[in-house]
Amino acid sequence: MPDPSPKSEDRPEVRVVGIVAKPRSSRAADVLPALHHWLSERGIKVLLDEEAAAYLKIPQGLSRAEVAACAQLVIVLGGDGTLLSTARAAAGRDVPLFAVNLGGLGFLTAIKVDELYLQLERALKGDFLLERRRLLSTELWRGDQRFNVNQALNDMVLSKTDIARMIDLDVRVDGSFLCTYRADGLIVATPTGSTAYSLSAGGPIVYPTVAAIAITPICPHTLTNRPVIVPDESVIEVTIPADVPSAYMTIDGQVGETVLQGDRIVCRRSEQSISLVHPPEMVFFDVLREKLKWGGR
Repeated sequence: MPDPSPKSEDRPEVRVVGIVAKPRSSRAADVLPALHHWLSERGIKVLLDEEAAAYLKIPQGLSRAEVAACAQLVIVLGGDGTLLSTARAAAGRDVPLFAVNLGGLGFLTAIKVDELYLQLERALKGDFLLERRRLLSTELWRGDQRFNVNQALNDMVLSKTDIARMIDLDVRVDGSFLCTYRADGLIVATPTGSTAYSLSAGGPIVYPTVAAIAITPICPHTLTNRPVIVPDESVIEVTIPADVPSAYMTIDGQVGETVLQGDRIVCRRSEQSISLVHPPEMVFFDVLREKLKWGGR
């Protein structure tokens, strides 16, 4: 599951740790004081994002991008949403993300609170594996002008804006016409995002290191419109036809933009990736069984 990573003896000892915290979380407020004390007691410099600083009543925290730029390891306290936000801030930086689950399902934040100090002790010594997760680059084109570019760890979602109305979306892959989806929307997901919204919409589970992108329609009117998996070097282009007044594009469920008639959304594999700390004993299928409540021995 993880990409090969250096042995622990090849990694420098971690002396600067960043902490990113979920906002408005009583669990984060409970965990942070003891965690901050534990790190400081070991002579480790601690960098706090604005939310973490507020929990500790420290006047000013850093932005998440600043934390990711300066830390050797970033502890993420929250759920998958907190990690998604942190991942975009850390994209392209070679900093491991140590994700602790304070939320609900937590596919990505797989380290449990009761294992926090055990796993952190190991991580500070370099005793961990890294999972490299490639991001998805999404460009919004309006005519010949590139309106904006976003990076997603999970997915790009196009959805309708009118109540009880489907939208038509023309989709091409590497210049070849795939189909016109008539649906409530469309999801373009990374393997990481295959266990998020795409899974709820009937998409496949894609093993994290498979080089692929999943295209999943949301409640398609044509029942034979099924999810499609394409190679991750593919370029996926979605066009809003002239008879569709508008749609709404969401990146990782957190960044949004209204899409107008004639706009094009171009999705491709990003050049950026993130690194997730992976306890050596953790197996992807174990996570699936636990999170999805599958049967097992």
